[in-house]
Formats: sequence, structure tokens, C-alpha cells
Amino acid sequence: MTQSTPDNRADSLEHTFSKPDPAARRARMRDFQTRLVDRMQAARSGSDTRSGQLGVLIGTTRFLLDLRQAGEIVAVGTITKVPLTQPWFLGLTNIRGSLISVVDFALFQDGAPTVIDKQSRIVAFAPSLSFNSSLLVTRVLGLRNVTDMAAETKTVSDSSAEIDSLAITEVVSRYRDSDSLVWHVLDLTAVIQNPKFLHVGS
Repeated sequence: MTQSTPDNRADSLEHTFSKPDPAARRARMRDFQTRLVDRMQAARSGSDTRSGQLGVLIGTTRFLLDLRQAGEIVAVGTITKVPLTQPWFLGLTNIRGSLISVVDFALFQDGAPTVIDKQSRIVAFAPSLSFNSSLLVTRVLGLRNVTDMAAETKTVSDSSAEIDSLAITEVVSRYRDSDSLVWHVLDLTAVIQNPKFLHVGS
């Protein structure tokens, strides 16, 4: 048996506490995105009926998006600002050759601006909505199944600051998962019909 020397132990500790490999991290992210796209396609086609909602985090609030309404998910790239527009209208970005408007939905709801970092994503609206727009999200949380959650009723007596700030028609229902986390179902069809969303001029 080979005896462990101080140098060997030092090498082992250095390996254990070394910084994560950026290449491995990118590979894991690509694998996650590939699996997510595959599951989204399966859910849209009806072959996976248990995964019908895309979970996203916007600011500190968890939302569920119908996969029939959500389109491509891309990393945040160059966003070209448009003069004389609302602060929540971040500008235009290019997704596969199409110019798509980008909206900070947290700011749209009069919340704090969404901080853009490596985990931020742009979720485009599905082509079926015929509306070239997208939402900036803090991060994509993967697919969620509402049948595994408990539906909650929002009442006028609910004084939660989070619920009060989400007292808008676009949030059509609310669920609580097994970890007691609240999820709000966001109807993108209702979003694009909101007059405020349509009037981006300042």
C-alpha cells in the first residue's frame, strides 16, 4: 500500500478545494438547457402531460408560464435601447435574426429593476401569440407540474406585500409547492392585451 506523504495530501486538498472548471460548468449548463428544451418540446407535443409550465424567477417572485405561450429561451446579449420609451422597456435584441423587444417585467410591475447577471435569461413569447416581445427573467427554474402543487385562493383579506404587488389581471392563479414556495401563473396573452404594456412611449 502506498503511504500518503504530506505532498500527496497537499495535492489532494488542492484538488478538493480548487475552483470549479469553467469548461465543465459551461458543459453542465448546455446539458441543462438541452434537457429543458427536450422536455419543453415533449410537453408542447402532449407526450409529457405532467410538465406543462415553465418556472421562472423574476426579481424575487416565482412565475409559471404556459409552454404554449413561451418561446425561445436565450442568454442576455446585446440590448439596443430605444429613445423616449418607458424604463421597463429595455430595448431590442436579436434572436435568430428577428428583432424582439425586451421588457423588465419586475420593473413593469413597479418593482425593483431586474439585475442582469450570468443566470439571467430572455424568454421570448411564442410565435402563436404574434407579438415580437420577451421578458427578462432573473433565472429559469425549469419545468413545473401544477398537479403536484396546492392551488391557493387569493382573497381581499390577503395583506401580503407580494400578493398585493401582484394584484394584476395577468396573474390568473396561484399555487404552493411541497417546499411552501408560492408560484404565480402568468398569462402572457393577458400581458400583451394590457394597454400599459402596449404603450412603451415615455
